[in-house]
Amino acid sequence: MTHPQTHAKEWLNATDLDALTTRLRLDILQMIFTAQSGHPGSSLSCVDIIAALWFARMDHTHFDSDWVDRDRFILSKGHAAPALYAVLMEAGYIDKAELPTLRAINSKLQGHPASKYLKGVDVSTGSLGQGLSCGVGMALGHRLDARNARVWVLMGDGELQEGNVWEAVMSAAHHKTARLTAIVDRNRLQIDGSTESVKALGEVAPKFLAFGWNVLEVDGHDFEALAKAFDQADAWAESSDKPTCIVANTVKGKGVSFMENQAGWHGKAPNQQQFDDAVAEIEARLAQLS
Repeated sequence: MTHPQTHAKEWLNATDLDALTTRLRLDILQMIFTAQSGHPGSSLSCVDIIAALWFARMDHTHFDSDWVDRDRFILSKGHAAPALYAVLMEAGYIDKAELPTLRAINSKLQGHPASKYLKGVDVSTGSLGQGLSCGVGMALGHRLDARNARVWVLMGDGELQEGNVWEAVMSAAHHKTARLTAIVDRNRLQIDGSTESVKALGEVAPKFLAFGWNVLEVDGHDFEALAKAFDQADAWAESSDKPTCIVANTVKGKGVSFMENQAGWHGKAPNQQQFDDAVAEIEARLAQLS
């Protein structure tokens, strides 16, 4: 059920999303640099996915943020909060004047998303491995209430090493939560190094398939590929009784060359020179897109 003031009226195409997410990367870096704390690598790897959902897929509206039929989004990898905050600012849920307050005392922009403080955040996250369980519960709740809202959960690949995730994967399939879609930000790095050296995940897609899910694998920075994957997930939500997993292959630190594929940038703020270099690189990219 589409709200009369939903963003669906203004869905962006791939070219617009490319320019938008390039600008959002500046906001992410500004937040983390000002706070001198945060997770740039993780935020930069998933901002394309979050923006593609909020500006080109999900049914929602900041004019009525508690609308009961809105689609739900859960950022299970809550440490990537700056990416979600940047998107919510652009979408009208957060005043952009809050941008310099990331991780400050009494700020709405906590280090991990807190539903107590922010519209657009339905679940407080940060304790890894729990977001998908919340998503399963939401999907079942929507079914009980006879609502057609979709539930989207974005997980990090590192948190797939936690057993609770696979309990949720099993429950979702058993309860036939077809309107639930999990997206795995598969950047292959976590705080202690590569996912394969910490606790090898191997091929993720076949694992979800074996648990009875519909599964897709895409380039998580390709907006056209993401749109097609979201289309297929929507189609399966109407025609299948299985939940869907989208394995999105991404680059940690995407958009800042010296941060890309570097585990050391998982949770470290840039210094002044690094920040200036990153901003110059992104602004050069913006100039190419204009």
